This record gives sequence, structure tokens and C-alpha cells, in this order.
Amino acid sequence: MKSIKVLLAVICLSVLLSASNVSKADDNKSYPESKIIDAEKLIKDVKYLSSDELKGREADTPENAIAREYVVKRFKESGIKPFNNDYLQKFTFKNRQGKSYNATNVLGYIKGKKNPDKYIVITAHFDHVGVRNNEIYNGADDNASGTAALFAIAKYFKKKKPKHSLLFIALDAEEKGLQGARYFVDNPTVPLKDIVLNVNMDMISRNDKNELYAAGTFHYPQLKKYLIPVQKKAKIKLLFGHDDPKLGRDDWTFSSDHGPFHRKKIAFIYFGVEDHKDYHKPTDDFENIQPKFYVNAVETIVIAIKEIDKNYKVG
Repeated sequence: MKSIKVLLAVICLSVLLSASNVSKADDNKSYPESKIIDAEKLIKDVKYLSSDELKGREADTPENAIAREYVVKRFKESGIKPFNNDYLQKFTFKNRQGKSYNATNVLGYIKGKKNPDKYIVITAHFDHVGVRNNEIYNGADDNASGTAALFAIAKYFKKKKPKHSLLFIALDAEEKGLQGARYFVDNPTVPLKDIVLNVNMDMISRNDKNELYAAGTFHYPQLKKYLIPVQKKAKIKLLFGHDDPKLGRDDWTFSSDHGPFHRKKIAFIYFGVEDHKDYHKPTDDFENIQPKFYVNAVETIVIAIKEIDKNYKVG
């Protein structure tokens, strides 16, 4: 009888372990597949950055500081090196009412193997609008999505060494007037003349039409030839537009952190989606991103950076 009980216990344990393994396998299947980036890590990063714990990551709040610490941690893990052993670029600014804020950009680089003194600057803002009327604005698409993409892109190019150096910047206080980008271009860690291009990402994780825009070619038509081959490889619809001043409110030239780079006559490509119903609302939550689209969008941006890095003629 004792041996039968032992046998039953062993069988039950085996069934439980098997169920656990199936559950883990099913959980893994919930992440889109990618041969270019770590899709699972990408999704987990955006989930944490847009969690209630961070209360919307508003500039100059304790939760923004927690988000910043996470960004630094992921920069290190992704192979991004700091300038002078410091990832942080601290600054202060005032809003229109004269209130002062403390903010911090997080930045570092991956050294290029052929043109190390020329930089492609890859940006995304990690702040959002915080808490309003006791509701948390988690900013999953805007812009936890772009921030998490920084880590995925860095990890790719850490393994596939770029020709140019890649400067990664998680910018602060975008939601308060592009303050982080403004500060960086006025206080650059590398000479502005050595910046080849700014690639900015802001809202890249969802679109019902499967469309991602690459804005900037109206102002810098020379960039189009690098992106046309990417259109053919992309798993999403990569479109040009939203960069003609005649479009009025639909002109995105100064809508995000690429704007201050453009004012300094630095070419830019801004990757983003058109506004959706949850834009700047408390419903911009992790549950509303579209993982497959998001992974495909980040893959497309990786391919675009790779194409430009490979073919861009310095000087």
C-alpha cells in the first residue's frame, strides 16, 4: 500500500511539473518572435516602464527618478558605455509660470568601428505627464515604447558593431516642452558637427492600420534613399510624411525631441504613429499596445539604422 501511495505521489508530481512546463511554454508563446531583437525583453521593459508603480514618470518626481534608475540599469545591460563614467546629464529649467524643475537625461554610446568620431544619435523620451485628477497616465505608447526600444536597438548593435558611433539618449522632460533635447543640443557631449543624424522614436507600439511613419525626408530628402530599401524589408507599412509645414497641425517637424536637433540643422528621422484614442489619456496603458506591431516596428527601425550606418557617406 505504501509503495502505491509513493507511486501516486510521483505521478501527481510529474503531472504538476508537466502542467507547469506547458504553462511556461504557453507564456513564452505570448511574445512575438523576432530574429533581430529580444522581443520578450522588449515587452517586459515597456510593461514595467508603463506600470502604475511609476505613476506616469513625470519630470522631477520620485517615480521619474525610479524610471531613470531603470534606464541606467538597462543601458549597462545593453552594452551602452557612459561618457566619463557618468550616464547622467542633469539640468534645470523653468516652465512658463516660472516654476523650476530638476531633470536628467540618460546617455551613453556604442563606439563605431570605422567612423568612431561621427555619431548617429538615437533618442526617446522616458518621461510622461504623471498623475492628473488622481488618475495615472502611464504613457505606454507615449513613450515607454520608444524608451524600451533604445535597449533593444543597443543590444543588437553591441553584437553587430556599427561603422559610426551610436549615441543613445533617454531624454527627460519632453512633455514639458522638449526640455531634455533642448538642453542636450545646447550642451552636447560630442561636437554637433560630428552628429550625422538624429533618429527619434516617440509612440511606436500600436497602429490599427499597421503603419509606422518616418518623418523628416521633406526637410532632408537625401535620407529617402536609405529608407526605400527598408520599406521592402519591413513587416509593417513604413510611410513617409507628416513633415511638410503646409500640413499645419499634421506637421510633426517640431512635435517631439527631433525638433531641437532640426533647429541646429542636424538631419533627423522621426519614427512614430498617428495619434490614437488613448493619446495623452489615462488609458494609454500596457494592455493597449499591440505587441506584434511593436516588435515589427522596432525591427524596422533597427534595419533603417543599419542601412544608414552602412551606406552614409561621411563628409
